Amino acid sequence: MRSLNLDQLRTLTEVVACGSFSAAARRLNLTQPAVSLQVRELEARFGVQLIERFGKQAHATVPGKKLVEAALRILQECNAVEESMRSFRKGWLGSVRVGTTLTVLTYRLPPILRGLRVDHPSIDLVVNNMPTQDSVANVIQNKIDFGIVVLPVDKKHLHITSLCEEGFVAIIPRDTRDVPDEITPEYAVQQTLLIEHTRSSAHSLVMGWLGQAGLTCKPLPVGTVEALKTAVASKLGMALVPEVAVTRHRSDFIVRPLLPRLSRTLALIEHRNKRNEAAFEIVRNALLALQNNGALKCRRNKSSRGARTFA
Repeated sequence: MRSLNLDQLRTLTEVVACGSFSAAARRLNLTQPAVSLQVRELEARFGVQLIERFGKQAHATVPGKKLVEAALRILQECNAVEESMRSFRKGWLGSVRVGTTLTVLTYRLPPILRGLRVDHPSIDLVVNNMPTQDSVANVIQNKIDFGIVVLPVDKKHLHITSLCEEGFVAIIPRDTRDVPDEITPEYAVQQTLLIEHTRSSAHSLVMGWLGQAGLTCKPLPVGTVEALKTAVASKLGMALVPEVAVTRHRSDFIVRPLLPRLSRTLALIEHRNKRNEAAFEIVRNALLALQNNGALKCRRNKSSRGARTFA
């Protein structure tokens, strides 16, 4: 019998973990037909059905569950072998996996990642964008080593370190008339309000900001912060975004503070039982520098008052 295909086993475990072929394809950076083909080839090899489909949902059959259990053990051993072999490289310190929100990855992490690459080229650093709930799950399952997330997070398996507060501002098309000095929920619901996708922490945060004022509306989901900025610059509506996202491209829109203030807290999470290797300590200390950067930004924000039109 030919050897097991590790890629096929990895694909099967992702399909079961994600509950769908399309979600597994996105996580593996494959097409959905490629994922389906790998599962079919495994089923043909063993002569049993491994996955059942119920609409768009995919569930493991009894033999599928047994194979997934075995596959996870095999893949874990393969990862251990790779790590042990890498350790024989001259100067190699280790591999570190980080999951982070898109805003942090885009606006806060680049100088930290650049410093790590220059100062510690012997660390294999893998950074992936993922929403908070995915980072939490992946840290608990040891799929990543650190997560930069939005609080609140309450999991007994995690060590949680607050990093910094991230304030929000309103961005409004430049030619909008009679824009108030501060944007209230009452003003926002009278505009075409654009918002991030529903899985983002910003979506629930903005809706909560409106809800605290007893107001509701149906904002238009646009996607990411960068997509929101482009949409506002194209005069499609206004949006509430992290202030760190508008420190550049200031001529594209009017920026106003919010009343009441809206913010969220970023935190670094890791598993409580994570072994403290040299590479982990180096990356952890680098990520904790966000505490100082955040404190500086917070002080600057508090010292600047009134309306601001960036030009």
